[in-house]
Amino acid sequence: MQHLSPFTCRRLNRLPKLISVWEGDRRHLSSELTSAELGEDSLQGDCILWVDGTQGIVRALSMVPDETGHESVVRTLLQAIEHPQGSVEPARPRKIVVKDRELQFFLRGALQDLDIEVDYAAELPLIDEIFDTLLQAGASERPSLPAAYQADLLEKAKNIWQDEPWYLLSEQEILAIELNQWDIQTLYVSVLGMADVEYGLLFYRELESLRQFRQAILSKHELSNKEIQQAFLSQDCLFINYEAEDSNFDLADASDSIRCDFGSIHPLEGLRTQLADEEAATLIVALEALHRFLKKHGHQLELLMLDPIESQFRIQNPVKAAVPKTVAVKVSTLPDITAELMDETETMVSEPAAASTIHDDLVPDGSLILLTQLSAEMIDDLQQSPKLYHQPFSPAPPAAQGIQKKSKPVPWPMLIIQTTRPKAKTLIEQLRSLGGVEALCFNPGSDPLNQKEFQLGLIKTQNGDLHLFHEYEMDNPTHAQALERWQTGQAKSQGRCGLLIAAGVSGAARGAPRWQDMMAFFETEAATPEQLDLQPLMLYYTVGLE
Repeated sequence: MQHLSPFTCRRLNRLPKLISVWEGDRRHLSSELTSAELGEDSLQGDCILWVDGTQGIVRALSMVPDETGHESVVRTLLQAIEHPQGSVEPARPRKIVVKDRELQFFLRGALQDLDIEVDYAAELPLIDEIFDTLLQAGASERPSLPAAYQADLLEKAKNIWQDEPWYLLSEQEILAIELNQWDIQTLYVSVLGMADVEYGLLFYRELESLRQFRQAILSKHELSNKEIQQAFLSQDCLFINYEAEDSNFDLADASDSIRCDFGSIHPLEGLRTQLADEEAATLIVALEALHRFLKKHGHQLELLMLDPIESQFRIQNPVKAAVPKTVAVKVSTLPDITAELMDETETMVSEPAAASTIHDDLVPDGSLILLTQLSAEMIDDLQQSPKLYHQPFSPAPPAAQGIQKKSKPVPWPMLIIQTTRPKAKTLIEQLRSLGGVEALCFNPGSDPLNQKEFQLGLIKTQNGDLHLFHEYEMDNPTHAQALERWQTGQAKSQGRCGLLIAAGVSGAARGAPRWQDMMAFFETEAATPEQLDLQPLMLYYTVGLE
């Protein structure tokens, strides 16, 4: 049997000795209890507990694997003596009591130099009470979904996962679902997931709640954790979150291994993960109506600015023996609300960064960058199309005013960023939130160490930021020719150029976007580095000495 070292015994014996009697025990807890009561990071296995029976306080608690020996009980006891929980002072007990004979004999041998009496008792009332409380808490925890609705609700939620609405709608493109059932008139749906970070649906019971939440989040450049939590809990909504069963699995690639989490948030009630019967029935009907709407109008929802679209459906009432047997539901887009939320995002952007700062995180990963020219006829079609977002040039550069009237129409130099449809929509919203595109520019740079010259392709947004879209190496014939064609086209168009954002990068239209792939057209001008107060850039290397 191992004993404490003389050094440890001397250190512990210097601590004051209480008249208290401590109870100690080791019990097995289920994984559900360890995660719910002791935190997600707790080990599954046995719980070791030491409590002061006189004062009625827990001095130490630890989770250990099942296979660990009695040494772990001693370690937890030493923690209770030297480093107790809370504000309790370090101290030794007069006596400890356990209900396991083998453990009693082990502790007597291990603690023989600490002048602590080790006793046995068939019952440990205080520890029994603590563990009973944990067991009752686990047993009394209500399931998150009412049993009568669970299967139906999970099926409807999985259907929405298969529909992938986050690839059609951003969180600012709101849908209204009119129910007029279960004290709910209309639910306002915001879809999460276009950024491929978190997937879910928010069903706001009040439109004003959605507005207030967005205003709270966008009103400051940075929010404290407390402010974020306060804004989150001020919402009035039902929600569904989709999570992968395996935490190491990429949610975007998941299919059947999806877990659906449901709940409710209310300003007075806070976050609740158990749904009432009426809430479950509401979500079943709303999800089925949304599923049918997406199947019917999904192709129309791919456009950035939603047109007025609405459909009515009759959904089976999930409440047994209910009257009526079906529920009439209307689902509609809200173009005015969508425009309002997008405009709100634009006006609440953070202060512009310094003009010398160049950001390189605007263009989505995997995008294809094209420098080309578009004919005057194509430009006119883009300007007139109601199916894509259009930023007209205002004010027109003096040299270009009246050019279409006084001279033959000419092609414009065009920067095309081709990416996936959801990433294109996110990029468009980012540009809108930054005020739009002010100018395109190519700024020279050099790498003296490798004797290379390059040109940085930059997008300047209306808030003053500069964004890198590509680096062109001048010793690369393809890059050099593309820039030469751009400069020639820029001279012919007298400074007019454009940015075209398109989808289809992963399909047959890669490198040659079709009309249906074009999603946004920003008219702008070509600026010189001098006009933007830019200096030639030089690449420096820092040498680190080991």
